[in-house]
Formats: sequence, C-alpha cells, structure tokens
Amino acid sequence: MIAVVKESATEDQIGHFVDWIESKGLRADISKGTGETIIGLVGDTTQIDPFLVESMDIIDRVQRVSEPFKRANRKFHPLDTVVDCGHGVKIGGGNFNVIAGPCSVEGENLFRIARAVKEAGATLLRGGAYKPRTSPYSYQGMGEAGLDLLAEASDELDMPIVTEIMDPRDVQKFVDRNIEVWQIGARNAQNFPLLKEVGKTQAPILLKRGVAGTIDELLMAAEYIMSEGNPNVILCERGIRTFERRTRNTFDLNAVPVLHQLSHLPVCADPSHASGYTRYVVPMALAATAAGADCLEIEVHDDPSHAWSDGAQALTPKMFREAMTRIAKVREAVTGEVE
Repeated sequence: MIAVVKESATEDQIGHFVDWIESKGLRADISKGTGETIIGLVGDTTQIDPFLVESMDIIDRVQRVSEPFKRANRKFHPLDTVVDCGHGVKIGGGNFNVIAGPCSVEGENLFRIARAVKEAGATLLRGGAYKPRTSPYSYQGMGEAGLDLLAEASDELDMPIVTEIMDPRDVQKFVDRNIEVWQIGARNAQNFPLLKEVGKTQAPILLKRGVAGTIDELLMAAEYIMSEGNPNVILCERGIRTFERRTRNTFDLNAVPVLHQLSHLPVCADPSHASGYTRYVVPMALAATAAGADCLEIEVHDDPSHAWSDGAQALTPKMFREAMTRIAKVREAVTGEVE
C-alpha cells in the first residue's frame, strides 16, 4: 500500500503519520519527489483500512500495490534511484557508465588491462577474485590476494572496483579493503543468506539475474537486499538459459525497459556473459545501450587466448576502444533531443 501525501502536509504531520503506521507493526518508506511525497507501507497491510488512511487530513490518495516487491517498486519510489559507487561515479538517473576488465584477476596484468580500459572511457574496473565455476577443477580465483590487487588498482587509477562476493563470511574482507561495488553473480541470485548479509551493509550491490530467473525473481532478490536496509542495488540483465545453444545464454533485452517500468533501480546489461562469444559482444552492447541500460559490464583481456577464464567472450583493448566509440554514438542518439 502507498499513501500519497498532500503538498500542504508539514514534517510534523508526516512524522505523526509514520509513528501511527509503525505502531501497527508496519514499516514506512518515505520517498520525496518533486512536489510529491509518497509513503510506502511495508508489511501485512490487511489490517489497515485504506479508507481510514485516505480520510486523514494529510493524505491525498491511497493505492494498493499488488506486486510482492515493495521497496524495489517504482510505485513506492517514482524517481530513479542513483547509486553512488565512489570515486565520483554514479549509476542511474541519467548517469551512464561502463564497467570493464578481465573475468578473473590473474596477477600484475590486471594493471595493464585496467589502464587500457580507463583510457578507453570505462569508469569502473571489474575483475573476479572469487570465481564460481561449474567444475570444481576449474580456476577458482586468487581469493584475498586478488582482492588486494583490485584494491591497489583502484587506488592507482581512482576507479571503483566491481568484484563478486560468494560467501556471507567474506563480507568483512570486502569492507576492510573498501571494495566499492559488490557483485552477486547469477548462481547466487537466490542465495538468500548472502542477499540478507550484503543487505546489512550500505555497499552498492550489482545483482545479476539468475541463470533461468524471471524478472520478478530478480526483483524479489533485490527486495531481500533492500528489506535489510541497503537501498543501493543495481539490477543486471546477463542473459538467461533457454533451449537456444548458438550463444552461451539468451540476452533478454526486453528486461531493460521492463525493469525500468517496474522499478526505480538502475539497470545494467552484461553482453559478455549473455553471448559468450567475442564476435557478438559489441552488437549486443550497442543493443543494450539503445534499450536504455544505465550501464554496461564488458569483459576485456589483453591476451584472451591465454585468459584463465572466459577468454572466448573477452574483447581486446583495441576492440574495446572501438566499441566505446560506437557506444557513445548510440547513447547520444538515445538520449539526444528529437527535432
């Protein structure tokens, strides 16, 4: 349920209304927009009479929200959320950014790749210190040593880091190293203990859609994080598993505008994991930009044939530079004025 507050309502009146809501065992989320304040009632609202709420002097109208996701719902928060990733980088609300770097942190080559992607225009550096792999015999990442290299690269280049967290027990490691953006991978999209634990922080969370997850399941995963108090969630479409085998996954570009309609959270797109092949990454990056993605996540490696993981979908630095030029042109076409 949401209650739209009249413009004439004072802060004291709003405070009293919130106290009344909380006395009923519910939580109140206040969203202040231009000329309108919305209070979302979160919890079992069946005990609240909407006609009673609407009769209150400060309430303009009341609307029930049928979707199970509340905090992630645009009805609760009409304005776009802007997530501050540190180092002056913000995602959402018209801010467009590109996350780039190797699939896995492998060693000192991280710095070469990082310098190349920054020079080409990337604003966030990605790299996996912990790698979820289908086979237990595949490379699992450098662990804490990889986090240390990422933190060092972040300091040198003044770029936020995006890296995956897989275990609730690793939260303190990420906090201690000031890792700016914590990625929840597709395999952990419904790891509820992990979602709850990162929700207790204020770290920006890049939340990927599950391997075969629906849009609603992605939004409910975001709701787990936000229900614990962390509003800094970035939704990520990375392709879903279907019967098609010509690509690694099926890139659901429908999800980008659908998520923008349903939710106020920023939407990222990952054409690398979606396609699985270098030759398809750039066309899909351009398509995601045209669809309105707030950011892209692209894998880049200076020697893809010798990459320790996912080299088949990595762009070279030269390819990435060319892609960034084209992405900028598409972005301009999408956001520019129509004469």
